[in-house]
Amino acid sequence: MRDPAELSFEAGQWVSVPFGPKKVRAYSIASTPRSPGRLTLCADVAPGGIGSAWFRALAVGQAVEFKAPFGGFAFRRDDPRRPLFVAEEIGIVPIRAMLADLDETGFDLHATLVYRGRDRSWLPYDDELVALARRRPGFAYHPLVSGDVTAAVDALVADPRDLVAYVSGGGAMIDAVREGLMARGLDRKSVRWEKFW
Repeated sequence: MRDPAELSFEAGQWVSVPFGPKKVRAYSIASTPRSPGRLTLCADVAPGGIGSAWFRALAVGQAVEFKAPFGGFAFRRDDPRRPLFVAEEIGIVPIRAMLADLDETGFDLHATLVYRGRDRSWLPYDDELVALARRRPGFAYHPLVSGDVTAAVDALVADPRDLVAYVSGGGAMIDAVREGLMARGLDRKSVRWEKFW
């Protein structure tokens, strides 16, 4: 990064990239705050999208204009409740950044992640998350390529009242998970979310 040389941010935040006066796209920061001089983004490159065309055309060393950091979807280390992470496809990016940051700083990670994709190829970071679960016995990773996310959450969480949920992905999935947890006693404010579509 050129200006500033380093960017101070929290894992889970995003950058805003302008593509014209009224065209702006948001991209989650995939790197952790431990490397403030190098910013990594991860994007779902879809055909026909303005941001997708921009990513495809980027050249090594090309200057990129963006504004950052934005968003309040960040892990709160002082919260004593058990964290439940639920992600859908590219919605894993901010959650993966949080988990990587917690791992890098030696945080006592007792958490569960349910991560859904339409098939295994739609689960970026799957190998990394499998390795994290092997390295950290308190971390449970549940990739899901068929079935319903809310059913998986219900099966894994006996009593949601002592947890805090971080949910990221499509709006329909976020709503379903939030409603399911609230129906079982979780307070609405205990579900933090980041909507991608």
